[in-house]
Amino acid sequence: MHNNQHLQDEAVRLLSELQQRTEPLKAKDRIAIPPQEMPTQDPQERITNMNEVATGYTREQVIVESMRCLQCKTAPCVKGCPVGIDIPRFLDYAAKGDFAASVGVIKESSLLPAICGRVCPQESQCQLYCTVGKSLKDVEKSVSIGRIERYVADYEREHGQAVMPEIAPDTGKKVAVIGSGPAGITVAADLRKAGHAVTIFEAFHKPGGVMVYGIPEFRLPKAIVQQEIDNLLSMGVSIEQNFLVGRTRKLKDLMEKDGFDAIFIGSGAGLPKFMHIEGENLVGVFSANEYLTRSNMMKAYDKNHASTPMYKSKVTAVLGGGNVAMDAARTAKRLGSEKVYIVYRRTEKEMPARVEEVAHAKEEGIEFLLLHNPQRILDDGSGRVAGMELLSYELGEPDESGRRRPVPIAGSESILPVDAVIVSIGNDSNPLLEKTTKGLETNKWGNIIVDEKLKTSMEGIFAGGDIVLGAATVILAMGQGRIAAESIKSYLTGN
Repeated sequence: MHNNQHLQDEAVRLLSELQQRTEPLKAKDRIAIPPQEMPTQDPQERITNMNEVATGYTREQVIVESMRCLQCKTAPCVKGCPVGIDIPRFLDYAAKGDFAASVGVIKESSLLPAICGRVCPQESQCQLYCTVGKSLKDVEKSVSIGRIERYVADYEREHGQAVMPEIAPDTGKKVAVIGSGPAGITVAADLRKAGHAVTIFEAFHKPGGVMVYGIPEFRLPKAIVQQEIDNLLSMGVSIEQNFLVGRTRKLKDLMEKDGFDAIFIGSGAGLPKFMHIEGENLVGVFSANEYLTRSNMMKAYDKNHASTPMYKSKVTAVLGGGNVAMDAARTAKRLGSEKVYIVYRRTEKEMPARVEEVAHAKEEGIEFLLLHNPQRILDDGSGRVAGMELLSYELGEPDESGRRRPVPIAGSESILPVDAVIVSIGNDSNPLLEKTTKGLETNKWGNIIVDEKLKTSMEGIFAGGDIVLGAATVILAMGQGRIAAESIKSYLTGN
C-alpha cells in the first residue's frame, strides 16, 4: 500500500499505453482506467514527524486520473462544488498536461486550490455526483478531483507561475473584514479586486484562521496558507493582528469612528463544546481547539522553537468522531502518546470524519472504541486524569440528523485507564460580538442570522462562514465568502 515506487511505475506504464492508442478514448475505456492511489508516507515513519502524510500525485498519475473524466455534458460534479468550479474544463487541461491552464480555470471560481485540494471533503461534494463513481457504484472510485486540484495548484506555486489578479481603480470605499479564515480571505480578495480598500482584523497573532490553528501541518502545511496570505498582502489588503473586535474595538465603532463603509463578519465558530461530566476540569483534559492550537499555531511539537509547553501523556483518549477528532488523535500520537483511543458513541458508518482521515488514523495505530461514551473522568487523587468510566451503547432509531440514535446499555460500565482526554464534540460561536453589539440578531446557538444575501440585521454588516453555518468546511465558508462579496459590492454601489 505504501509502495510509492510501484504506484509511480504503474502510472508511467498506463500513460504510455493510453497515449499510444490511435482511437479516441470512449466512455467505457475511461471508466476502465484504474483509479490512481495517492502516494503517502509510511505510517511508522510519519508518526515520528509533522510532514504531510499524502505526498501528492506524480505528473503521470495526474494525467491518467484526469483521463478518467467522461467530460459529461451535464457536469453533475459542478453542482456538488460550493463555489461552482468548472471541473470538467480544469480536468480536460490537466489530462493534456497543461497544468497552468488547468489551475487558471479553478482560480476563476476558487482562491485557495492548494488548500481545498487537501482539506475539502470531496467525497461528499463534487466526487459524490461523479458519473464514473456512480457507474462503478462506489464514490471512492470517482475521479479524484481534489487530488488533481492539489497537484495543479502546487505546480503553479512551485514553478513561480502564480498570476496576480488585476485590481480595479480605487473606489474610495473601505471595508472591514473580521477574521482571516477561508470566508474572510475570499471576501477580502474579491472586494480588493473590485477596487475597494480592505482591512482584515484578526484576533490571533497569525492570520489564516482555522487553516492555521485547527488543521495540522501533516494535512495542510502552513507555508501554503502563508503563501495565500502573502498574495492578499501583495494585492494591497491590510491585515491587523491581535485585534479582537468587540474588545479592541466595538463593531459599531469600526463604522461610526473609523469610517468603514461595510463590514463582513467571518469570525468562525471557535468556542469549544464540553460534555459537562464529572472530572472535566481535571488537569489533562483539553478541548481539541486548545490542543490543536498549541500544536499547530504555537509549534508545541518543535521542542526547540515552541511558543507553549505541551502536556505529556502516555495514553490519550479523544472524544468524538469528526475530522477534528482525527486531527487531535493523530497529533497526540506524533507528540509522543504511546496509545491513542478515539471514543465514539456510534459506529464507524455514522462518523462524520472523512473516510481518508479514518483510514490514515487506523494505519497510524489509533484504536477506535466505538459504541462507547464517557460517564465521568477519574481523578488520580492529585487533580490529574487517571482514567474514564465508559458506558457501552447500541444504535436505536434515527434522530433528526438521520443517523441512528445511540442508546446506553444499562450496567455496561467499564474503566479505561488514560492520562489525557481531548474533547472534540464540536464548537459553538463565540458570544463576544453578540454581547457587545446591540441589534445584531443571532439564533439560539449564537450563530448570526442573515438573509440569502448574507446581510445581518444591521445596516451595512454582512456575515458568513462558521459564524453563520455553525462548524462547516473550508470550501463552504469560501462559497459564503463569494456570495457576501457580491452583496457587499452591490451595497457599496447603492444597488
